[in-house]
Amino acid sequence: MTVIDKPGGTKLAPPRRKTGKTDRTYWLMLAPVLLAFTLFITVPAIIGAFYSFTNYVGYGAWKFVGVANYEAIFTDPNILHAYGFTLGFAIVTTVLVNMIALALALGLSSKIKFKTGLRGIFFIPMVISGLVISYVFNYLFSTSLPQIAKTLGINGLQTSVLVNSHWAWVAIVIVSAWQACPGAMIIYLAGLLAIPTEVHEAASIDGATTWRAFRSVTFPLVLGYLVINTILGFKGFLNAYEIIVGLTNGGPGTSTISVAMSIFTGFTSGDYAYQMANAVLFFIVTLTLSLLQLQLIRRRGVSL
Repeated sequence: MTVIDKPGGTKLAPPRRKTGKTDRTYWLMLAPVLLAFTLFITVPAIIGAFYSFTNYVGYGAWKFVGVANYEAIFTDPNILHAYGFTLGFAIVTTVLVNMIALALALGLSSKIKFKTGLRGIFFIPMVISGLVISYVFNYLFSTSLPQIAKTLGINGLQTSVLVNSHWAWVAIVIVSAWQACPGAMIIYLAGLLAIPTEVHEAASIDGATTWRAFRSVTFPLVLGYLVINTILGFKGFLNAYEIIVGLTNGGPGTSTISVAMSIFTGFTSGDYAYQMANAVLFFIVTLTLSLLQLQLIRRRGVSL
């Protein structure tokens, strides 16, 4: 190896050239993860997709039926209703969560007392199991809220909203938003705290009102975080399951059955192949919506 003499007599070796080979340590760390993902995610997904072209009920013999399961899905009113409910629920809840989370983040990033403690309090719903939360709210909607309504003379709430096919979805949206808001709020807080204070000071010097400063300064700078929350939230709400199970179990009737519920229910009721076709179709729908979101982001030039 050659050395280079410096004026002070110090000799430095030239930097080594990169050989283009990946360090073996990376492969040693990556291999177990890839193996686990392949065994527990990829292989079961391929097997499930294979069985979606059969009449398999989960055990015993089976035979190929082609695309009959997929054709049946497009004429099944229960499955179509589940897709409609899931998409509507995901859209409404995503909008509600982002509005509340951004408002909370703005409040908790301002100059108020006890904001550190308040951040911890608002974070609590995120660390509680969704099933536990749903059982607690089930009791509140079924017992506490009707009693309060009777005391106040509010006729519309004297019976549980969970047994009303027209309003049960509202309870699911409220509980889902209550649990999801802390996660979105943390992302918004990170975005708000990343904005230099000089920007707000300049807006204040220019005489901008609070609303004008938010609309013209703060919101454009946190737009990327809004996109992140929208993508993560929408994807998560499409897979809604445990909160619905704990609140309504898909009822009244089948009015609040999500796609995930219909898939899991079919696995235990002899509709394994049929619901696997539903799962494959749901994967395609979710993937398509995600790609459309990303395409929209790129067109708008939002940086993540």
